Amino acid sequence: MQCHYCDDDAVYAAESDGIKVGLCEQHFQERLEELAESDAFKRIKDQVDVNRRE
Repeated sequence: MQCHYCDDDAVYAAESDGIKVGLCEQHFQERLEELAESDAFKRIKDQVDVNRRE
């Protein structure tokens, strides 16, 4: 499988509703950084306390 954004081999693949998209290491890192900076991620992070101990 090739990366969705370039001709490199995909090292990661995501699938949703039967559609599979591959990403090379570089584009995976770029998408992950974009997600980490997104408002949607910040809202989720505010709702979920991952450091909480019960």
